[in-house]
Amino acid sequence: MNKVMTPKFGIGAPVRRQEDHAFLTGHGCYTSDVRRAGALAAHVLRSPVAHARFTITDISRARALDGVHLVLTAADISELNTMPCKTVMRQVDGSRHPVPPREVLCSEQVRHVGDAIAFIVADTPDLAKTAAEMIEIDFEELEAVVGSVRALEQEAPQVWPELGSNRAFEIALGDEGEADEAFAKASHVTSIEVVNNRLVANYMEPRACIGEYDPDTDRYTLTTGTQGGHGMRAVIAEDIMGIEQARLRVVTPDVGGGFGTKMFCYREYPLCLVAAHRLGRPVKWVGERTEHFMVDSHGRDNVTTAELALDETGRMLGLRVHVIADMGAYLHQFGPSIPRVGTSMATGVYDIPALWARTTGVYTNTVPTDAYRGAGRPEAAYVLERLVDKAAEEIGMDPVAFRRFNFIKPMQFPYVTATKRRYDTGDFDQHLTQALAAADWDGFAARDAQSLRNGRWRGIGVCTYIEACAFAGGEEATLSLNDDGTVTLLVGTQSNGQGHATAYGQVVADVLGLVLEDVKLVQGDTDRVRKGGGTGGSRSIPIALPSVLNASNALAELIKAEAADHLEVGSADLELAEGVVRVVGTDQSVSIAQIAAQTQTTLQACEEVTQDECTYPNGTHICELEVDPETGQVAILRYVITDDFGVTVNPLLLQGQVHGGVVQAISQALCEHTVYDEEGQLLTASFMDYQLPRAADMPSFEFSTANVPSTTNALGIKGAGEAGTIGGCAAVMNALGSALKRHGGVTHLDMPATPERIWQAIQAARSMA
Repeated sequence: MNKVMTPKFGIGAPVRRQEDHAFLTGHGCYTSDVRRAGALAAHVLRSPVAHARFTITDISRARALDGVHLVLTAADISELNTMPCKTVMRQVDGSRHPVPPREVLCSEQVRHVGDAIAFIVADTPDLAKTAAEMIEIDFEELEAVVGSVRALEQEAPQVWPELGSNRAFEIALGDEGEADEAFAKASHVTSIEVVNNRLVANYMEPRACIGEYDPDTDRYTLTTGTQGGHGMRAVIAEDIMGIEQARLRVVTPDVGGGFGTKMFCYREYPLCLVAAHRLGRPVKWVGERTEHFMVDSHGRDNVTTAELALDETGRMLGLRVHVIADMGAYLHQFGPSIPRVGTSMATGVYDIPALWARTTGVYTNTVPTDAYRGAGRPEAAYVLERLVDKAAEEIGMDPVAFRRFNFIKPMQFPYVTATKRRYDTGDFDQHLTQALAAADWDGFAARDAQSLRNGRWRGIGVCTYIEACAFAGGEEATLSLNDDGTVTLLVGTQSNGQGHATAYGQVVADVLGLVLEDVKLVQGDTDRVRKGGGTGGSRSIPIALPSVLNASNALAELIKAEAADHLEVGSADLELAEGVVRVVGTDQSVSIAQIAAQTQTTLQACEEVTQDECTYPNGTHICELEVDPETGQVAILRYVITDDFGVTVNPLLLQGQVHGGVVQAISQALCEHTVYDEEGQLLTASFMDYQLPRAADMPSFEFSTANVPSTTNALGIKGAGEAGTIGGCAAVMNALGSALKRHGGVTHLDMPATPERIWQAIQAARSMA
C-alpha cells in the first residue's frame, strides 16, 4: 500500500498551532495583562433600570473623594459625537430609516439596563466603584418594552416616542409579485414560525482597554482586544472624536475570542482616551463578566414566519419570509445589516425561483444586537431547514429525498439566487451522500428500536446549508527579510484564537524554505501595519492568504536574485530549502541569513490580491440524539459534519474552527438564552443563570470535507470560521423534533430546547392525546 506523503508545510499540511505553547503556559499577553506606569483605573456607572428619565443631583462627593481624579458625565464630553450606526438602509417605501442618537454617556434618559451614565477615574478600580456609588441620581422610571412581537403592539410602551412606534425599519429582498404568482399556483403550502433566541457572546476574555495621550506628538494610543484595529481606529477617530485617523494608534495584543462582538467600538474606548488626555496619565478599564452581559452587543433574537410553496411533485416554487428582528434600544454599529444579510441567503441550497423576504427591525429596552458568529446566516439556515423538514413531512416525502429533489444541481452553476447571490460552485448531493454514509442513516431504525426498549426516544436530523462569507475585497501582506535570516509578515487581519500565525506561517515557510519559528507575524498595530480589513465574516484565510503567498513568492525571487550574484549562477538555477539558497542538484549554497547580512537594503515584498465576489461554503450536518421523556434531558450521541470549504489550508486548524462553531450552535439549540423580565431587568446576567455547555456535554464530532474549489477566490478557498454555527441549530432541532413527534406527539418546539421546555411539551402533548 502506497503512503500518501503530507507536506511538512504549505497549503494542506496539518501543522500544529505555534501560538498554543504561550497560551497554555500562561505567557499570553492580553489587554488586562498590559501594565502602564502611572496608569489609573476607570469604572462606568451604569443604569440599574431599563427605561427612565434621570437627573444627576449630586456629583460633588464623588469628585471630592481622595484618590478620585476625574468624573465625567454627558455635560463634560460635549466634544464627542454619538456612537455611530454604520449601516443605514433603504426601506420598502424608498426612504432611509432614521437613526436615533446613542450618546457616549446618556444625558437625560436611559434605555436599557447597563446604559452608561458616568465615567469615573481613580487610583484603583475599587475606589472608582466607591465613587460611583456616591453619585446621587433621581430616576423617573418609564414603562419598558421587552420582546419584539410585544413591541409592535399598538399600545406597547415606546423606546423612542418621537419616532411614533417601535418599528426601527422595514426592508425587503426579492420580488413580491413573483412570489405571489408562485404561491397562487402551488398545490401545497407549508408554513412555520420559529424563534431564534437572543445570545451573549461570552468569549473567554472580557473586554478591556487602555487609553494614552502623548502631548509631544498630539497623538492617542488605544490598547484593546479587537477584531481589527484599522476599522476600530476609523470609528473612534473620525466618527466619535472628530480627529484624523493618523492621530490615533490602535494596538491589539492577544485576544481571547471575538465572535463578531469584539469588532465594534464601545463607549469605554473614547472615554479612556478623553480621560487620558485630560489627566496626562494612562487610563485603564477592565470589564467584568456581568458587564459583558449588560453592555456588549447581543446576537440573534429573531421571530420569523416562513411559507414554502410546492407543486404537486414536491418541487419548490416560492418562499415568503417575514423576520421580526429585535435591535435592542439602539441601532448598533452594523446591527441593521445583520438580518438583511440573513434574508439574502433565505433560499439556501435549493432551486427556489421566487422569493419575498421582509425584515422588520424593532426597538426594545434591551442591549442592542449586532453580528454574532455567522451574523444572519445561521438564522436564515435555521428557518429554512426547519421549514424543509416540516414540508417533507406534510407531503409524505422522505426529508433526504425532498432535499435532493430540490437541490441546485452542479450543472446549474454559476447560479444566481432570487436575492441576486451568485453561487460559483458546489455539489450539495455529494456532501449529503457522504455525511449520510458516515452517520449510518439507513441503520437508524434499529438504533431507534433499541433506545425505545431502554426507555429513551431517539431522533436523527439533517441540515444542508450554504453561507456567504469572505466578502469582496483584499488584504495587503508585507513580507520582509530580517538581518538574522528570519522574516516578518505584516497583515491587517486579527487573530482572536484562530491560529493565523500558523496558517500564514506554514505558507511562508514552505515558499522560503524556512522553519515555522522563523516566520514572525505582526498584526494588531495600526502604526506598523499600513491598512487592514480585520477579521470577521470568515475572511482572514480566504482573503489574506493569496496575498501572503504572492508576497512569499516575490520575496523568494528577491532572495534568489541576491544569491545569484553571490553564487555566480542564474536565479532560475536556485532553490530555497532548509534556510539556504542552493544551486539545484549541487552542494553549492548560501544561507538566507548571509544574504540578509550582505544586502544594503531590507528585502521586502508587498502584495494585495483582491476578489470581486464572496465565497459560498456549504455542507451537511447530521445529529443523532436521545431524549429521556421523564426528565426532558437530551444526550447527543453522534454528530457528523461534511463540509465543502473549497480548499483545506490546515486540517487541524479547520477542525478546530468547525468543532467550536458546532458547539456554539448546539449550545444555542439546547441551553443558551438571554432573558429579560417585563420591566427590562436582565435575569441572566451571570453564569449562575446563563447556561453554557461543558466539554462532557458534547459528542466526539465526525468531520470530513467534500471540497469543490471556489472560482471566486484565487486559491479556491471558501472560508470556514462560521460554518459550524450555520448548520448546527437546525440539525439538532430537526433531530429533536423527529424524536418528540414520533414518540411523544410534540409538533413544535423552539430554541432553547431545555429539559424543562421539553418535559413541558411532552406533558402538554400527553394531555391532548
